[in-house]
Amino acid sequence: MSRVTHLAEHRLWLLTTPATSYALRLDDEDRPRHVHWGARLTAEQAATVPPPVSRDAGSFQTGGPGGELEGPGFGPPSLDVRFADGGAGVEWRYRGHAIDGGDLAVRFADRHHPLEITLHYRVHDDTDVIERWTVLRHTGDGDSRDPVGLLRWDSAAWTLPPLPAPRLSHVAGGWAAETLLRREALPYGETVLTSRRGTTGHQANPWVMLDGGQATEEHGEVWSAALAWSGSWRITVHRPAFDAVGLTGGSGHDGLSWRLAPGETWRSPVFAGVYGAAGFGGISRQWHSYALRHVLPHPDELRPVVYDSWEATGFDVDLAGQLRLVERAAALGAELYVLDDGWFGARRSQRAGLGDWRVARDRFPGGLDPLIEAVRARGMRFGLWVEPEMVNPDSDLYRERPDWVLHLPNRRRTTLRDQLVLDFARPEVAGWAYDWLDRLLTGHRIDFLKWDFNRPLTEVGRPGHDDPGRLWTDHVRSVYAVIDRLRAAHPHLRIETCAGGGGRVDFGILARTDEAWASDNTDAVDRIGIQHGYGQVYPARTMAAWVTDSPNPLTGRAVPLRFRFHVAMSGVLGLGGDLTRWSAAELAEAAGLVALYKEVRPAVQHGALHRLTRADAPVTAVQYVLGDAAGAADEVVVLAWRVTARFGHTAAPLRLAALDPGAVYRDTGTGAAHHGAVLLAHGLPLDLPPGDHASGLTRLVRLPAGAPHGPPSPVPGGRVGTSEA
Repeated sequence: MSRVTHLAEHRLWLLTTPATSYALRLDDEDRPRHVHWGARLTAEQAATVPPPVSRDAGSFQTGGPGGELEGPGFGPPSLDVRFADGGAGVEWRYRGHAIDGGDLAVRFADRHHPLEITLHYRVHDDTDVIERWTVLRHTGDGDSRDPVGLLRWDSAAWTLPPLPAPRLSHVAGGWAAETLLRREALPYGETVLTSRRGTTGHQANPWVMLDGGQATEEHGEVWSAALAWSGSWRITVHRPAFDAVGLTGGSGHDGLSWRLAPGETWRSPVFAGVYGAAGFGGISRQWHSYALRHVLPHPDELRPVVYDSWEATGFDVDLAGQLRLVERAAALGAELYVLDDGWFGARRSQRAGLGDWRVARDRFPGGLDPLIEAVRARGMRFGLWVEPEMVNPDSDLYRERPDWVLHLPNRRRTTLRDQLVLDFARPEVAGWAYDWLDRLLTGHRIDFLKWDFNRPLTEVGRPGHDDPGRLWTDHVRSVYAVIDRLRAAHPHLRIETCAGGGGRVDFGILARTDEAWASDNTDAVDRIGIQHGYGQVYPARTMAAWVTDSPNPLTGRAVPLRFRFHVAMSGVLGLGGDLTRWSAAELAEAAGLVALYKEVRPAVQHGALHRLTRADAPVTAVQYVLGDAAGAADEVVVLAWRVTARFGHTAAPLRLAALDPGAVYRDTGTGAAHHGAVLLAHGLPLDLPPGDHASGLTRLVRLPAGAPHGPPSPVPGGRVGTSEA
């Protein structure tokens, strides 16, 4: 049972999750200080935790780490303000607290200036994730009517216990190479992870994991934090020479500032954190469970198998061509058909038409309804690609309203991908976007929107606006508000977040969408690494993955259809190739694999993920475990991939995880029985097809106690890859 406890005599608060504790206290000068974040403590135990030891180095050394507001010591501040009288910094005075179930709010006011801050903490009964955010309020009246300048406004600062050899895990990459895992020794000084692009970004993602250099996939202490924000962001990890590691993070980026007006309140996004002692995999499963229980709008749904027309048609879209694809997609077992870019205005390439959201009648003479009816007649739902935040200079919208785009006076308007960014912080722009989207959804039976965002923000300003820095924040908040309104008005609507691939994936946008397009790169080999990094924090239930043509249109690599399917089946399976060019044999094989995915989908999308190997291992494998009502492993799905065959190399059996050692599991493809204890200790033998790009899938189900199962299968009876595929 999670709870919040206040020990008034110690000026200390203790937050308790199912398996961990977090504690903070006030020092003698009313400053909030970190006490503990780790294994569970009682209130009595927390009260005896000694303050951190500080080196005595005269005036050049502070009293150690632990600041909840200003960050550790002389390290990066979490809050940086400027007042009208030229003053900077804060001197807080405690003004009280409130506890409401698992919520704690601790309020402070500056000793002199009209500024209040409330530190918010939230714990839940079903997760060890702790949510934290900050609220600032300008309390000025009378003579105190000047705005407060905000230079940095982080959501939270986290402090770790002393670690022997601190190590940082994060993801890095770029377009078509997102979320590539990096795990490296944490250098001394400050390590800044950031996006200055106005969106989450392809180059980094707003989460970190930290350990003492000894954690493995399934063992060891790990601390992690993730920011729920879809605009520019910044996480700074600080490793002093002699004190504990700390980190601070929030929205915005270096050089950005804005003003808090009198009477105005500003609330930061959530910067959540989680501690665990079950290694990196344990932390991943904590994040996945948290997303399913507290982030996603429809967590209990199974995501459908989608067919998307983009890689088949590009901009060459018309009714006849789409109907041919509809027939093939339905025959393969697709459940959702998405008409991608090119259906509107003068959209014949990326250079024109964006912003003119009316159906192109030369391509769809009867509008969208004939296509939608054909899709529904074949048992599929219908989806549509949109990019509401963007406009082409060559469009009717831009010719009519050139002032609606982000731009600065006396500066050129930079086009990227032949696009400019609409200023969603303007109420009239956000209202226009909502209105046309609402009309589209009201006038047609549209179940799904693929919401794209294909360029970063530049020239972020508006002539005449006296505080342009806040537009970076207001744009994101307005996008959130439009999506929230659409979902409220159209409860059946489901949305995929896309930004040139995985450029906008975070807990902020996932709270409003149902899945994410992880990368524009559909090459199955590249996707193994991309999906490995994606799954460190975000669940398979949100990860859209397509099977496309071979050779791959981006990389030119030729990969067997089966391998492409098995990689995509580790997330939300989709189809994206030109099905009119697939052979009869390929179509038949694909239909069988789609049917197989639907059998294993509950375990993949809602089961617990265990990464059985590294992403760069000779054979890469993942396991999904779906528990029964009592939490025992009831169904197990194992996916394995070998990119390159090596002479003389025999793949070792895969030691599985999280099984009931006393249970017997049956391979649903071969009928072979396996003792859980043997699978845990000795593994499931691999029997992959020969050659490069070999892959396989095995599904195991737990047999009822006492059920006859025949003799258990001896080594080498597992046959991963050939049992069902």
